Amino acid sequence: MADRPMYASYVSSPLPRPWAAVHGSDDRFAVHRIYCVGRNYADHVREMGGDPSRETPIFFTKAADAVVANGTDVPYPPRTTNFHHEVELVVAIGKGGANITVDDALSHVYGYAVGNDLTRRDLQAEARDKGQPWDSAKAFDNSAPMAAIHTVEQVGHPTDARIWLKVNDEIRQDSNLSKLIWSVPEIIAELSTFWRLQPGDLIFTGTPDGVGPLVAGDTVTAGIYGLDTLQHRIVAVSV
Repeated sequence: MADRPMYASYVSSPLPRPWAAVHGSDDRFAVHRIYCVGRNYADHVREMGGDPSRETPIFFTKAADAVVANGTDVPYPPRTTNFHHEVELVVAIGKGGANITVDDALSHVYGYAVGNDLTRRDLQAEARDKGQPWDSAKAFDNSAPMAAIHTVEQVGHPTDARIWLKVNDEIRQDSNLSKLIWSVPEIIAELSTFWRLQPGDLIFTGTPDGVGPLVAGDTVTAGIYGLDTLQHRIVAVSV
């Protein structure tokens, strides 16, 4: 058997590493994984027909390349007729670790941003009713638009700030980060018992009530006080 070469070639060219912008800098935040928290605002749990009791957080994931840069058009996704917005605080992890304690959790945070956890709601409802995973409802292409990350040095750790989203000129979501059921340190601590967190991980922390449908032509604007405002347009895709 012939010796293998020291450096093997790739069958196909590796794709570029997904990244997110950093506020006030030319630096890029290389994205490793995207974790998301479900059912983390009581009013949203109620509007989805659930019980907002403080149970163990629900986690799901999106691919790193689901990130969409601020101001970039988002194509209306296939296989849905009920496409929803969900504004969320995004946590950017700068230091990895497993079994992180709540007291130590914030030392692992690089910064924060505004994100939109786009959702194919009809597919999510179907999966829920059948006891199936949410991947097709949540983890599709271009499903994680986000604004630039503000570092902890720039904004501290937001805990009591308005979080809102409007479609065109209509306010749809309007709440406060203080209403999170599970706080950022608690989310990080619990998440790190399932996965070893890595620098480059993003955590979408859950959405407040007021989620609703989007159609091609809509302009989405979303914000959290103290962070860059996120804006993107939904565009039709020709077949």
